[in-house]
Amino acid sequence: MPADRFVEQLNAQIANEFAAHQQYVACAVYYDALTMPQMAGFFYAQALEERDHAMMMVQYLVDQDSAVKIPGVAAPQTDFADIVEPVALALEQEKRVTEQINQLTRIAREEYDFASDQFMQWFIKEQVEEVATMSDLLTVVKRANDVEAIEDYVQRETAGEGADPTAPAVAGGA
Repeated sequence: MPADRFVEQLNAQIANEFAAHQQYVACAVYYDALTMPQMAGFFYAQALEERDHAMMMVQYLVDQDSAVKIPGVAAPQTDFADIVEPVALALEQEKRVTEQINQLTRIAREEYDFASDQFMQWFIKEQVEEVATMSDLLTVVKRANDVEAIEDYVQRETAGEGADPTAPAVAGGA
């Protein structure tokens, strides 16, 4: 059974992941309205990833016979000054999530909760990838001279990404 401190913090992280989901939907809608289908699709996919992260955490708590608290979340930012701002926001969000994931891992280790520590290892790997992806995208969006260059980059760089077979189970997943 996971340590109480870990369960409490993982439930808080479920809220953070659902909030990230909502924020990415808002970013996707912004790009959709600008007729930037590649950027919109990228952020819609990111939103689903964040939702799945929350549901992986839910499944872990269910599997561990621990209490799950499904939270409400604050409304996301929906107005942006330009096409750079949503990506900059996303990068800051991913950096913040990385800190939260590291804190969860620290708690598991302090509590000698080895199963929870092991569970968090996939999320650590995932956050390295997420920060790198958003950092690269921010560089491209800032540097690009036109929308088409941004759209081409996103299409080229996100083609062929598949599911990670090492990912934890998603609650309600097949």
